Amino acid sequence: MLPIPEYFRRDVYPRLPALIKKVGPTFHYYNKPGIVRIAKAMKVAFAQIPYRQYFAVKACPEPYIVDFLINELHFGNDCSSIGEAAMVRALGARGEDVIYNSNDTSEEEFLFAMKDEDCMLGVDDISFLPLIPIFPKRFFARINSGKRLVTPDGNVIGDPYYAKYGITYGQIIPAYKMAKRRGAKEFGIHIMVCSNDRHATHFVETARFTLEIAALLYRKLRIRVKWIDIGGGFGTPYRPADPELNIDWIGGKISKLFIDFAAQYGWMPILMTECGRFVTAPHGILVNPVLHVMQKHRHFIGVPAAMTGCPRPAFYKAYHHIDVLTPKGNLRRGLRHFTNVVGPKCENWDRLTATSSTTVCPECGHIEHTNGERLLPWSIQRGDILVTGNTGAHCHMDGNYNFRLLLAGILDQDGTNENTILIRKPQKNIDLFRQTIFPSGKRELLERLLENS
Repeated sequence: MLPIPEYFRRDVYPRLPALIKKVGPTFHYYNKPGIVRIAKAMKVAFAQIPYRQYFAVKACPEPYIVDFLINELHFGNDCSSIGEAAMVRALGARGEDVIYNSNDTSEEEFLFAMKDEDCMLGVDDISFLPLIPIFPKRFFARINSGKRLVTPDGNVIGDPYYAKYGITYGQIIPAYKMAKRRGAKEFGIHIMVCSNDRHATHFVETARFTLEIAALLYRKLRIRVKWIDIGGGFGTPYRPADPELNIDWIGGKISKLFIDFAAQYGWMPILMTECGRFVTAPHGILVNPVLHVMQKHRHFIGVPAAMTGCPRPAFYKAYHHIDVLTPKGNLRRGLRHFTNVVGPKCENWDRLTATSSTTVCPECGHIEHTNGERLLPWSIQRGDILVTGNTGAHCHMDGNYNFRLLLAGILDQDGTNENTILIRKPQKNIDLFRQTIFPSGKRELLERLLENS
């Protein structure tokens, strides 16, 4: 399995030199046909049952991309902040097109989410229920599975038993009783226990457990759950040896569970997924020029954007595959050498190669350094084009991840708290979009939505 899809090497790489002349040497590139193919494959996989994919906007909050997912592919939107919800509304999403699914949610967010009762509201904790100022007609609770579901090693969401997300199993009946008393008319269930998981059976078991909860709510409260949301977390291959997730197998197994449920209870919920990475990650690349080839105690390749363009190696020691091209867009081949790809930040972890391997270098016999090195062509030189794969999700916007806002700064000038001055304004939601280009006519609506936020 190639961690960078073959069409990049065949169709995109030869065109990169011309793109570099047009837009500059460093940029993120996204491929719409690739995104559309995987989006359509998801619909096919679950075609036997009522199904809708809700794109996790946090993964790739680019208005042009989210716009065609909404208006051409009819995806819903999984939003977790005011900025995300405002953006998808500006692009045309309404009502059941949006699930607002945040945690540690403020009153301001609840009010924005429920403006005109314009979304489905996900609730992350039972203590939130009395605090929601405008209670939704369409109610979701996120449920923490505790020890009931297995999670893979390295899951960034965390072991459910210790994770911050969701109500416990014992809180399910009290929470839904309270939601009914507060006026909820339609109900959903949300469980998500893993991120970037390529174990297909885990998603089937999540669906099985969620249907068990739907049956519990029907028996105890006569609630017919309308939506079953098994979250996102569908993994993508980052490493050459990683197998691809079998979405057709998952679709078949989960569809049978839903069909069997309907045969027993006489009704079938709608299945929802909230995939982000699975849809866009493989179809984005980060393009960098090679600025410097440096030999210190170790070998280094310097590029303009490492952490700035792809922070996952620094945050998680994550692997992103790297191809090196000549200035004409051809793959560099031949002997390889362990090297570190680094950026200009005054931070040693400003790297694109922060995960180690254990291969011995074929050129010098040295074994990789614990900081993480990568076998790249020995002939790499200044002016080459370095392509980092799988950057179509969780890369460009991670400085403002989830569209969460950067904080104000104040300076206490004499240590008394009496003489403090503002030295950095708090970021506002509209500031998130200052440099962002929207489809024609849609930015104005966004600005109206955010004028008081």
